[in-house]
Amino acid sequence: MKEIIVDKDGQRLDKYVANNQKELSRAMIQKLLNDGQILVNNKIQKPSYIVKKEDNIKINIPKVKKVDLKEQYIPLDVIYEDKDILVINKPKGMVVHPAPGNTEGTLVNAIMAHCKENLSGIGGELRPGIVHRLDKDTSGLIIVAKNDKSHIAMSNQIQNRQVKKVYYALVKGIVPENEATVDMPIARSTKDRKKMAVDKKGKMAITHFKVLQRFEKYTLLEVIIETGRTHQIRVHMAEIGHPVVGDYTYSKGKNEFNVQGQMLHAKSLDFKHPITNQNLHLEAPLPEYFTNILNTLK
Repeated sequence: MKEIIVDKDGQRLDKYVANNQKELSRAMIQKLLNDGQILVNNKIQKPSYIVKKEDNIKINIPKVKKVDLKEQYIPLDVIYEDKDILVINKPKGMVVHPAPGNTEGTLVNAIMAHCKENLSGIGGELRPGIVHRLDKDTSGLIIVAKNDKSHIAMSNQIQNRQVKKVYYALVKGIVPENEATVDMPIARSTKDRKKMAVDKKGKMAITHFKVLQRFEKYTLLEVIIETGRTHQIRVHMAEIGHPVVGDYTYSKGKNEFNVQGQMLHAKSLDFKHPITNQNLHLEAPLPEYFTNILNTLK
């Protein structure tokens, strides 16, 4: 239990806690507030509560539960590794973290075997070391934190949009613009809770893209996302009439390549090392199936 006595009026509760507890990420503070683990004068308050001088803030950080998951020796394509972080080129078809009833064969199972005890616990019982996500059928780069300090620093970089994420996507149709930005908010679909949708009441979502190559019926795009909403690229591309090839969730019609899952690859990452502040630029080559399809189109 941590305790803070507010020294001046005027700040939102979430911002005040973030400014006074640098070791906690914004995401962690938000979760603690949502879970009622941050009290003001022994009462639960909203993140928007404006603190007053002499307010007593108590922060309860629950102990990380022991992860009851199997270590599995699944081959990993390691792009970068040191004592603080691990960057993996995740294959398409691999789930990132387990869920109840599906606790094997995931990236987490594999990194537990690879890293042993050296994983951050901040992600929770089922997500040790996981700083951000990739969909099951999106391949490419994903960052894993080996300790809490690196996890917090990486989470803050992502929250502050300081991590440049570049994707390659093969989409249906001929995209007419050479470059464009899609700025459309995204929320959980009201028609299908397993899907996301463009919704004016949703969270801000910004996607930039430029054309790398046009084919007879398809376009290869380089995509950069400013925000990291669930299924963001897939939803935005479908919304503008150019769904990602192989994306059965957000597109209809013929899949002439018979690919299972969307042709979307997290190609490169630019960020500062969470501990040394060194600038890192990391890249993952396109999967073989992706390259083969592009060669067929050429």
